[in-house]
Amino acid sequence: MPFLDNAHANNQLPTRRQARSIDQIFLVMPSLRGGEAQPAWSFPLLGNHPSSESYKYHMRPGSLSTWHSLVMKFTGLLVLGSLLSSVLAVPIADFDAKVAAGLRLIQTSDDKAPFWATEDEKLELLRKDVGYFDLTETYQLEEELKAKKVKAIVERATYPAISQQTAVKALLPSLSTTNMNNYLSKLTAFNNRYYRATTGLDASNYIYDTLSSFAAGKSGVTVTKFSHSWAQQSIIAKIAGSSTTAPTVVLGAHEDSINQSNPMSGRAPGADDDGTGAVNLIEVFRVLVQNDFKPTKNVEFHWYSGEEAGLLGSNAVATNYKAAGKSIYAMLQLDMTGYVKPGTTGTITLVTDNTDATLTSYVASLAGAYSSIKTATTTCGYGCSDHSSWNRQGYPAAFPFESTFANLNPAIHGSGDTTTVSGFSWTHSLEFAKLCLAFAYELGSSA
Repeated sequence: MPFLDNAHANNQLPTRRQARSIDQIFLVMPSLRGGEAQPAWSFPLLGNHPSSESYKYHMRPGSLSTWHSLVMKFTGLLVLGSLLSSVLAVPIADFDAKVAAGLRLIQTSDDKAPFWATEDEKLELLRKDVGYFDLTETYQLEEELKAKKVKAIVERATYPAISQQTAVKALLPSLSTTNMNNYLSKLTAFNNRYYRATTGLDASNYIYDTLSSFAAGKSGVTVTKFSHSWAQQSIIAKIAGSSTTAPTVVLGAHEDSINQSNPMSGRAPGADDDGTGAVNLIEVFRVLVQNDFKPTKNVEFHWYSGEEAGLLGSNAVATNYKAAGKSIYAMLQLDMTGYVKPGTTGTITLVTDNTDATLTSYVASLAGAYSSIKTATTTCGYGCSDHSSWNRQGYPAAFPFESTFANLNPAIHGSGDTTTVSGFSWTHSLEFAKLCLAFAYELGSSA
């Protein structure tokens, strides 16, 4: 689910109004283990902010001049001494206690420290098109990796020349929009695919079972569940490469959907967001496996849980891979591939922010070689889809999208995201399946 690139293009939360009283100004210390703690003044708002959540002003430790200036705006010099002494006496909050209380650790920009928010406040970020990571599940591991100076293992200098045209073009006709429509009909039949809902788990089980049926009896092909602390599991299907030392090629989509008015029980068919990307990957996996594709590199297909709630599944997987020392050659994310705004011409639109420029250029070359439509570029902001998780961990990622963000499907995040939306096009979505197949084959086959 990409966020709209409009009023929140810079991913700034709404501005602070005022503090209600001096006793509502306090210090938050989100960095609890590893790394440099970043304290922040917090001011409960009177309005114009998600659920009146406290807006956090983050300052470097010891910056008394900044603290002094900020306090003057609300209380004057007379209370400065007592305020600072009371702030410094506040103990660092216990991470597990915060989580047990139902709070989530959120980050809305790389240059801002994470802050605690409720689930309702997270939902308000979604409604306001503010991109974010929910770091609750990965924060402590990420901090440990930073403390140990663990870097992502990336084994590539440049990407190879396109060289598999004969093999790839022979497979493209096997991609079936009928099959993709059938998979999507199953996914949209669930009331929703929300990551915490039983139907979200049912949807991930459907994907797992479908992939397992394709992998049955195929040497070197495995399908596994990546479990999380919530109901829905991420699914990983792997075609093992012939080289035991080669890096891995990753193709991803998210399996969850959301009704932003009623996440747990509201109707959220999620046909385009991200049913289209999910079924593109299912069909590409089917074609490659049934045609006995034998790559040199490992090729993995990922269906992520909890994208709509802060890129939960993908960041868990990417952080886990980094901690395990896995080498990633390239990552391609598909999130919404089936909509062309009426009156416009469909393109494969490449996201240029929070992506790898070299890989994005290579994907544009693949589109030129294997797709019948032109490419364009757009930006989507911070944390807009699962490619951001891989980019966050230092891996090269690319994100081809259905349109410019100004022209994306307007029906997402509600009951209206179906294949009957004017502008929904299987012909358009098929071009992204072609691109995925070429990406997997060309990069998976390279030495």
